[in-house]
Amino acid sequence: MGIRKYKPTTPGRRGSSVSDFSEITRSTPEKSLLAPLHSKGGRNVHGRVTARHQGGGHKRAYRIIDFRRHDKDGIPAKVAHIEYDPNRTANIALLHYADGEKRYIIAPTGIKQGDRIENGPAADIKPGNCLPLRNIPTGTFIHAVELRPGGGAKLGRSAGAQIQLLAKEGQYATLRMPSGEMRMVDVRCRATVGQVGNAEQANINWGKAGRMRWKGKRPTVRGVAMNPVDHPHGGGEGKTSGGRHPVNPKGKPEGRTRQANKSSDRLIIRRRSKRKKR
Repeated sequence: MGIRKYKPTTPGRRGSSVSDFSEITRSTPEKSLLAPLHSKGGRNVHGRVTARHQGGGHKRAYRIIDFRRHDKDGIPAKVAHIEYDPNRTANIALLHYADGEKRYIIAPTGIKQGDRIENGPAADIKPGNCLPLRNIPTGTFIHAVELRPGGGAKLGRSAGAQIQLLAKEGQYATLRMPSGEMRMVDVRCRATVGQVGNAEQANINWGKAGRMRWKGKRPTVRGVAMNPVDHPHGGGEGKTSGGRHPVNPKGKPEGRTRQANKSSDRLIIRRRSKRKKR
């Protein structure tokens, strides 16, 4: 995949770029693997905004992705197409299994139309093949990793993501996440070999606010720019910095959102490294 830049014909086009979609082999999805996707606009079932900065955007259909791949062991599949998915940063691959079934998976780097894909403990160690962690050699880069056996892939699913299998000891395998965190996962959990494709997606320059609105992202307004009725940081004579530790509009402190003393804390060997402040 490459990045295509525009000539500065308008202020919005200046500096903006798009994917060249060179890996995409067809523009229409498989109809049998589509599901309706309703826009929530950040509202919950009571109609109240619980997730800010969401709403609008282009209408989408959800592509049903096979994140488990547990029931196709030993059945070979052929990569029929590489397709665009508006619901994620990665591309998706349409597989045609030998038994006639069709399924979508996340497309790894290096996979192309006509390649053969396998699932199960006896599968080869090559990009796109899915097998338990206990059957993958130490040092291999993987993606789409389960957190619980049979629970479906939860880790390493976005464009360019890759997780390294560092060690295997007893019941657990040690993984290094893209964030730098090191954690243990049950060796019975499945993972897919290789790195998620479309890695250059992170280098796209969106160019103008309108492209974010097409994606369903609304503007983010600072609390200190609001009135006191709208935000705890609002109001004050002249420009202020808020006058208190940062909080959200409901008054809850900003910062850590992970619940303390979770049972899975014991599986985290090293926390992710803190990013340097700009």
